[in-house]
Amino acid sequence: MSAMQFTVEASDGHARAGLLRFRRGAVETPAFMPVGTAATVKAMTPAMLEAVGADVILANTFHLMLRPGVEIIRRGGGLHRFMGWRRPILTDSGGFQVFSLAGLREVSEEGVLFRSPVDGAKTFLDAERSIAIQHGLGADVVTCFDECTTYPASMQQARVSMERSARWAERSLAAHDNLPRARRATLFGIVQGGVYARLRRESAARLCEMGFDGYALGGLSVGESESERLRVLDRAPLWLPPAKPRYLMGVGRPEDIVEAVRRGLDLFDCVIPTRNARTGFLYTRRGLLRLRNARYRNDHTPVDAECACYTCRHFTRAYLHHLDRGHEILGATLNTIHNLHYYRQLTRGLRQAIQQNRLEDFTRDFYQTRTEAPARP
Repeated sequence: MSAMQFTVEASDGHARAGLLRFRRGAVETPAFMPVGTAATVKAMTPAMLEAVGADVILANTFHLMLRPGVEIIRRGGGLHRFMGWRRPILTDSGGFQVFSLAGLREVSEEGVLFRSPVDGAKTFLDAERSIAIQHGLGADVVTCFDECTTYPASMQQARVSMERSARWAERSLAAHDNLPRARRATLFGIVQGGVYARLRRESAARLCEMGFDGYALGGLSVGESESERLRVLDRAPLWLPPAKPRYLMGVGRPEDIVEAVRRGLDLFDCVIPTRNARTGFLYTRRGLLRLRNARYRNDHTPVDAECACYTCRHFTRAYLHHLDRGHEILGATLNTIHNLHYYRQLTRGLRQAIQQNRLEDFTRDFYQTRTEAPARP
């Protein structure tokens, strides 16, 4: 039995409002997971994350393997205690680093030999070790080791990559099933296949035959056009079991989330809101506010007058502009609070719209509001 239970509570077209139940708490879907690559969501404490409504976060297997190492985290009581986070954690498998560290790795059928970006040392990661590390961290949801297919890739190149990922998924599942039942986390399989519908369908069919607790779509937002990505999302979710959660990996602009929810996706993660916060890009109902613009130097209004986050209730654009220009650490924190609050409100709004059968109205209002120019001071 999975350590997770998933219930679809309402639907509107292909979109679903669901509930994920874990021992460490429930997660309402659609849900966005802030990315805590190195056991920290940058500029945020766990209490701040809870205050903005985060139910679940993501941590990075590959980087935690390198530093501080799984043994140190295990001796510290597991990842939750180590980083002071009480709610669920999902760990990626290290498969994205096969894409992002292309110049520092060699891929074979056995696994991937990396040159560490930390100290240059060689380190090997395969399906079995990835699963062992993720369980050693104590994650609530673990993912199969896979090869995130590069873009562009010919159909033949994408097929080779997809079939290798399917074989690694079999090995990941076997390693997972060999663990004592009491220690098993929830395991997600990852659909690959690039931008090719035929390959995506084959990948989904093979993974569904193996039987996972949930399913992820990987290998997107790696350079393909928006139209190519949407063509994949138009079909791929429909090839996955309707009673299982569906996770879109690493895709995270607000409009991406809206479109993916409309197509039946439930979970999302991306570094975009936190990374953009640290470089002065703030999300508002009317679009992206570029805080470094000189016109905000003397703008004594909130980032978004209708936003109820801590930042907007207490500080002005002028103050945040001042912090950013001075490279003050507090600026990164206040900006991140705002952006993560925005993402939480976005997914909460989508959920309510699905429950009330008015998702199309929500979507229309979302785009109409974002076309309006932000008010000038």
